[in-house]
Amino acid sequence: MKNKEVLRAIKFTLFSISAGIIQIIADTIGLEVFKLDAWLSYLIALVLSVLWNFTFNRAYTFKSANNVPVAMMKVAAFYLVFTPLSTWWTDFFVAGKGINEYVVLIVTMLINFVTEFLYDKYVVFRGSIDTNGK
Repeated sequence: MKNKEVLRAIKFTLFSISAGIIQIIADTIGLEVFKLDAWLSYLIALVLSVLWNFTFNRAYTFKSANNVPVAMMKVAAFYLVFTPLSTWWTDFFVAGKGINEYVVLIVTMLINFVTEFLYDKYVVFRGSIDTNGK
């Protein structure tokens, strides 16, 4: 049982790293190519990474056969709180305090990683972990 949870945490970490790469690339394109404000570039990149991460973690990390729209709505509820807060603090620290946008992005991604794992495990996929037969 314990090994299964360690493997689950490793999978979540690896999928989160891949989502993080997508987020960093999308954020960099937004900032450097399209010259977007840091908060807007972050917001677009976050949405792309969340869609990627949800898809793979549902299927392979939590192996959940639960209702996809219901699970996605639960994830959306998490991001209804996390997104405004993280968008605000991105603007606050980058525009307001002059902290490098990439430093703020990395710290935000680490906060997101920990809180989303706990939320996914205990809220989104609770009662449906390991039900898809994969």
